[in-house]
Order: sequence, then C-alpha cells, then structure tokens
Amino acid sequence: MAQITGKELTAVGDLLSAEQTVAAKCAYLADTTEDKALSDCYRRLAKKHEQHMNKLYENLK
Repeated sequence: MAQITGKELTAVGDLLSAEQTVAAKCAYLADTTEDKALSDCYRRLAKKHEQHMNKLYENLK
C-alpha cells in the first residue's frame, strides 16, 4: 500500500470515530425503543456502520 500523509491519516481517524459513534448510537436506540420495526431498523444501521469501520481498518493494512 502506498504511504499516506498525516493529513490523510487524520481524516481516516475522524471517519473511524464518526462511524463508531453512529454505530454505538444506533445500537443504543435499538436497545431502548419499544417499537420492534424501529429497533430492527436501528440494528441494521448499526451493523452497516460497523461494516464501514471494518472496511476502513482493512484499507489501512
């Protein structure tokens, strides 16, 4: 993999942080809502953001 600049690494770190925050918020909302359909939707969103995080980590290797 090509070398990345410090600025690019900072941007990727910011993206990872944002994805982690959104995934955690979605998981929390899925656990706290009483609406089954809404809970399922939040769980799917949390999973999608976790996949985004994993892809970002994989691209750093």
